[in-house]
Amino acid sequence: MVDEEQSNLREALKRVAVTLKESGIPFALAGGYAVWARGGPEPSHDVDFLVAEADAPQVATYLAEHGLQVVQPPEDWLFKVFTDDVMVDVFHRDATIPAERETLADADEIEVISVSMPVLSATRLMIHKLHAIDERYCDFGKLLPVARALREQVAWDQVRKETEENDFAAAFLFLLERLRIID
Repeated sequence: MVDEEQSNLREALKRVAVTLKESGIPFALAGGYAVWARGGPEPSHDVDFLVAEADAPQVATYLAEHGLQVVQPPEDWLFKVFTDDVMVDVFHRDATIPAERETLADADEIEVISVSMPVLSATRLMIHKLHAIDERYCDFGKLLPVARALREQVAWDQVRKETEENDFAAAFLFLLERLRIID
């Protein structure tokens, strides 16, 4: 059963996605809800969308002009959108890597809660999640269910290549191999 918080997150996801679709600006569902759309566990804390860095100001303006509250936090890699007191993150960088429109071209149209929208590929999602691992955030326990759920959809060689500079990502991939989740 869906609790009230998850119901509110789902409604916010739909409202922001529909508004983004109306804008005509490329975007993709990202983060935990993108993992959920691809068969992973449902998140309980926020909704994430990805836009190209070059499009971020235009997206923020469009969302604000269409009734959503847009807030620029101190972090310079995202902005926050509030709808009915629910926060949605719209980010335009993965770690220190600016998002490009080509990144969004890797998304698939998937129906999520009765709304068809672009959803980042499982490969790109794993790359994003592994880029986020560092000495301050290294919770493999949260990543294991994601890797298990998405394992057959992920191009693991590409993940290895694009995260090879991150020792924490390499350790996680080694763990996945040892657990026979991936080859």
